[in-house]
Amino acid sequence: QVQLVESGGGLVQAGGSLRLSCAASGGTFSTYAMGWFRQASGKEREFVAAVSWSSGSITSYADSVKGRFTISRDNAKKTVYLQMNNLKPEDTAVYYCAAERTTPLATLVQKYDYWGQGTQVTVSS
Repeated sequence: QVQLVESGGGLVQAGGSLRLSCAASGGTFSTYAMGWFRQASGKEREFVAAVSWSSGSITSYADSVKGRFTISRDNAKKTVYLQMNNLKPEDTAVYYCAAERTTPLATLVQKYDYWGQGTQVTVSS
């Protein structure tokens, strides 16, 4: 069993930056691939970024955030991060952290086993 808690969301102007954190407890963190998803009002939850098991040397990003967002993990701290730079109003959404045990770099919501409660990111124009 894994529990995930996101933090770091807030209100920021377009062009600004935020770093989201996801603290994990339970399980063995290094054995889980981790992902970030977001859900805007009235929209379906969509993939943002994922990082592989263990070292986290392999990453994947949605085209909409590639070059602006960076996912990373610190296994010693049992934490995964999402550094978001050059934020745009279109990035406004609730951001969710997720963990999965069997599929590396999964992009589908249904592939993930555990989810955090989400943190709101609002980007003003």
